[in-house]
Amino acid sequence: MPTISHVEAYLVDLEVETVRTDAVQSFLKQETVFVEIRTDDGGAGTGYSYTIGTGGTAVLALLRDYLSPRLVGADPRRVEAVWHDLFAATRATTVGAITSLALAAVDTALWDWRCRDAGQPLWVLAGGAKDRIPLYDTEGGWLHLSTDELIAGAKASQGAGWRGAKLKIGRSPVEDAERLAAVRAAVGPHFDLMIDANQSLTAAEAVRRARLLEPADPYWFEEPLPGDDVSGHETLAAASSIPVAVGESLYSVAQFREYLHRGAAGIVQVDVARIGGITPWLKVAHLAEAYNVPVCPHFLMELHVSLCCAVPNSGYLEHIPQLRAITRGEIEVADGQALAPAAPGLGIEWDRDGIDDRRVG
Repeated sequence: MPTISHVEAYLVDLEVETVRTDAVQSFLKQETVFVEIRTDDGGAGTGYSYTIGTGGTAVLALLRDYLSPRLVGADPRRVEAVWHDLFAATRATTVGAITSLALAAVDTALWDWRCRDAGQPLWVLAGGAKDRIPLYDTEGGWLHLSTDELIAGAKASQGAGWRGAKLKIGRSPVEDAERLAAVRAAVGPHFDLMIDANQSLTAAEAVRRARLLEPADPYWFEEPLPGDDVSGHETLAAASSIPVAVGESLYSVAQFREYLHRGAAGIVQVDVARIGGITPWLKVAHLAEAYNVPVCPHFLMELHVSLCCAVPNSGYLEHIPQLRAITRGEIEVADGQALAPAAPGLGIEWDRDGIDDRRVG
């Protein structure tokens, strides 16, 4: 039986690749929390999670002070047992972002070890439902961009064969509607346009805003309200024909269950880092499948491409490049779709020199 003999947790700061703004914040940097495990039979696995500018050192402290010591001597094959042991050991801080991000760094390392030990890529070992997933672009849709820049970004994505693009909203209601209408006129009716309010609205304003935006036929309305306002999302979903998309700010399987049970989510955007790893991510994806709801995960495209390909109900992969400074190679794209990685493990080839250059402390 293999056992975990060594655990290392560390923090890497990544500069943003482009200016990114939405209705409530700017993307300051990516604090990337890594966990590396080694086993007594010579195996190894690397996992990670992230924040967008704050809290990374808190996640690292939880890993170093509490979780990493519990991993030594554990059987890396028993991913569920390890996850639940660590979750139980952090009852005082669950459910919440810091604990979920720490669990995710461990869990993705275990899955990387497991896949490498089996000689299989993650997408196959986690389900193997498909070998590619359609892409949509977010990088051309940030809130600070002009209408002409939004149009140029959407048309570039369309010209590259991608299926859709996302636009941030959060200006005045009329201006948001005018900007979306201008992009729709430029790309035509057969290109999907997503809109994202980043939790900035009230339920009443979201219903009003949806009415103004509906003529442009948005593919989904993302995070219109704070993530803990399930009843507000339920109200909006009942009042508008635009599917409501939520998930990047939810931190447990039970929170997704509540949304799905109440018909408050038409698109599930579960984020592997914020849900606590691949193990609970798959549970959310299968739960959504039972409700006949598609999964279109938030961010982390380098990891989510494999998970999208693992499950049958995935719909879109979000394209936001952010790991190029610390990886060798990028996801492969053909005909507007991201292809599942073939290499054993998570499918990410880390640049160790690039990582070492950006370590904090």
